[in-house]
Amino acid sequence: MPGLKIHRVDGDSTVKKMNISRRKPNSPATKSFGESPPKQINSLLTTKHGGMNVSIDEPNENLRKIKSSNDGSSLNQSSVTKSQRSNIDTSFAEKDNKMKDTSKGSTKKDKPSSDTGRKSIQRSSLGLVGAKKHEKSTKIDADEARNNSVEAGISNPDLGPFLLKQARDAMSSGEHPDKVLHIALRAAKSFENSAGGRPTLDLVLALHLIASLHCSSKQYDEAISMLKHSVNIVVPEQGHDHSLAQFSGYMQLGDIYAILGQIDCSLECYVKGLEVQKKALGQNDPRVGETCRYLAEAYLQAVQFEEAERLCKMALDIHKQKGDLASLEEAADRRLMALICDTKGDYETALEHLVRASMAMMSNGQEAEVASVDCCIGDTYLALGRYDEAVFAYHKALNVFKFTKGENHQSVASVFVRLADLYNRIGKFGDSRIYCEHALQIYKKPLSGASLEEIASGFADIAAIYESMNELEHALKLLQKALKIYNDATGRPSTIAGIEAQIGVLYYISGNYYESYSFFRNAIEKFRACGEIKPGFLATALNQMGLACVHLNKISEATELFKEAKITMEEEYGQYHPDTLGVCSNLAGAYDAMGRLNEAIEMLEYVVGIREELLGTANPDVITEKKRLAVLLKEAGRVRHRKTMSLEDLLHSHSLVTEKSLTVSRSL
Repeated sequence: MPGLKIHRVDGDSTVKKMNISRRKPNSPATKSFGESPPKQINSLLTTKHGGMNVSIDEPNENLRKIKSSNDGSSLNQSSVTKSQRSNIDTSFAEKDNKMKDTSKGSTKKDKPSSDTGRKSIQRSSLGLVGAKKHEKSTKIDADEARNNSVEAGISNPDLGPFLLKQARDAMSSGEHPDKVLHIALRAAKSFENSAGGRPTLDLVLALHLIASLHCSSKQYDEAISMLKHSVNIVVPEQGHDHSLAQFSGYMQLGDIYAILGQIDCSLECYVKGLEVQKKALGQNDPRVGETCRYLAEAYLQAVQFEEAERLCKMALDIHKQKGDLASLEEAADRRLMALICDTKGDYETALEHLVRASMAMMSNGQEAEVASVDCCIGDTYLALGRYDEAVFAYHKALNVFKFTKGENHQSVASVFVRLADLYNRIGKFGDSRIYCEHALQIYKKPLSGASLEEIASGFADIAAIYESMNELEHALKLLQKALKIYNDATGRPSTIAGIEAQIGVLYYISGNYYESYSFFRNAIEKFRACGEIKPGFLATALNQMGLACVHLNKISEATELFKEAKITMEEEYGQYHPDTLGVCSNLAGAYDAMGRLNEAIEMLEYVVGIREELLGTANPDVITEKKRLAVLLKEAGRVRHRKTMSLEDLLHSHSLVTEKSLTVSRSL
């Protein structure tokens, strides 16, 4: 059974050529942001986080100092010096040591000697238990007293800003994230108590800081919870800063969802953030244009080209209305628009945008950055089949990269990969291999600070070239290196799934069906989990996994996979798409292998009928399918039932239709 060719599904493959950075748009600076934090703040303040005790017993002396200050409004006067903090910590340590010594001493005194009787042992044991209960109750009373003292001090309005500044300073100085999180949580609790439950911008700012700390620890669920709460408590009607705080929260939420591969949720948050920003700043503010570009990139990665083009056009219109023509911002937008047009197949328009972007960058003194645009121009010439012009553009970019970044920079390697792809397409395989080797020498010994994801992407691109030259072992090794890099990195489940699916294809071609089945299974699980990949890609992977199952004699599983692939492809591409018909043909073969002859014949008759209508009876694919159908019909002792019509019948029916149309026209 012929399988459908599966292409490497890479969520970033359409964007990497343009070298567009996924950065957060510069939103206006906000002083502080929106109401009471989630319930997690209370629990996190009194529990252990990340293996570090973050209870608030130790700093309670600081809180009492602030509370008892003569001028409570002055933060500087109420702050505690380092020497005072050290004295406080020392006093606490001495008290703790005394309590430990006392408890140890009492334990030694109460311990019975070995020659005492059973009754004395029981009495001493009971006395020890009573002493422990007394110590426990005393400790509980002390903890309650400390907590009450902390709760009283944490309501001080000066404490929140002090703690928030302390958290920021600790974060910028490289303190342990758990320590910074502890301080930020206390700041949020203080803002909540001092405001009496009313929403404040300071609280929202603290929640944003807490969310970023959770993200740095890969605790994305906690970060999402904090950010959701922050956008819900903000009231945009209360002022400009409130609106921008809500915008910032929505954009951060979108970024986290994108990391998790939940693209629909990510885009929804981005759109909400854009609407809030428009209301706050106006439709034509340049910062709105930056956000439009950011959303256009996100929609492009989600393979929603129409929406990406609409948003990018909005950004270009803002530049036009503001008179910012030939600016660097406009150049960035034109590069993005060129990429969108390129993915839609409109190469001439893409080339026009790239040339205008290059001119704008040159006029702003960005000669070194023009090399990346020249690479994109070369890609467009390659798509148009203008190979000489593509080679010229690539070599122009290559010379600039070597001069500005060094001969061993990964940008130089990326141009080598492009040249290798070009020579592979025109049949110069020797030149293609040479450029692949040059690129691999750079990728295998990257410079310090090199982007690991770009290196992984380079490995995958070179693997695709080797695969097209039928050097499967070399391609497999490179894909496995790329997979290892992506697995060690954060996020990108769709990219990992795409590489796993491509490895599954190579194993299938090599005849290693068990490894192929294993990689396809992992890829499909990731596709389902992230929900980022279009259904057509998932259906193709399902079909390929079904073929691997057939070779492993897992016919029942193969049948279910083919069924799901058929339903998905019919919804995505329609009944008459060649890939849909290929899956139907595979399903017919699975039915035949299971002995379900009637279902196999019915499915194959359906495929043959459609292909005869679309391709004609003399098409080689149609002839092959008809031979398969004839074998099945012979086994079942049946003949093919075809609805045939003579030429006379066809002419007669045509005349009836003509007469009927004439009658209707006369009546009108």
